[in-house]
Amino acid sequence: MLLVGEMAPDITLPDADMEMVSLSNYRNKKNVVLYFYPKDDTPGCTVQALEFSALKDKFADCDTVIFGISRDDCLSHGSFRDKHDITVCLLSDSKNEACTKYDVLRDTEINGEMKAGILRSTFIIDVHGVLKHVLYSVKARNHAVEILHLIKELT
Repeated sequence: MLLVGEMAPDITLPDADMEMVSLSNYRNKKNVVLYFYPKDDTPGCTVQALEFSALKDKFADCDTVIFGISRDDCLSHGSFRDKHDITVCLLSDSKNEACTKYDVLRDTEINGEMKAGILRSTFIIDVHGVLKHVLYSVKARNHAVEILHLIKELT
């Protein structure tokens, strides 16, 4: 489990347009919000993505970028984004690299089988790459507003 005050693990993942995005590119430039969500186009994940999208300009006013991460592939992210007019950048972690580094995978029972799934979690990383907030097991609804308040405390 990651802790506040640690350096955020660097990740490089493809976005919905298959362009590679590296967290290190934002160091000393922007604050970063990484939110991990279970699956594209499910009710809670859609609400969360739409709420972050609605507040994207307010986050930008605080020199903050937002990345949503799930294990869905780039094509799924593109369809999800286009269907719901999502404006935040969605990153594909189909190989569980970021999920492992940020310790968000949890085993859950689905139809009698144990499967690894993403625990909805959010990480706030300051401009220097330091974890300022580590939030595991968050609720989707109204979460973006809570995160915006935490970001405003940083600036």
